[in-house]
Amino acid sequence: MKFKVIIKEDLEDRGYNVSCPALPGCHSQGDTVEEALENIKNAIQGCMAVINQRALKGIEEKAIEVAV
Repeated sequence: MKFKVIIKEDLEDRGYNVSCPALPGCHSQGDTVEEALENIKNAIQGCMAVINQRALKGIEEKAIEVAV
């Protein structure tokens, strides 16, 4: 999967802030552009794992409701 990310230079603290608009709350940072991009990849994977867990939990809850 490919996600667009936004990289902004952090003039106050130096380094770079990066976010993934498709995943609200998915942000990271790095001292260099390369580090920020590597870090956002990890953040995206974490966000996707949580989304998948929540989706599976919803399916399990619905299955229980239907079975009762």
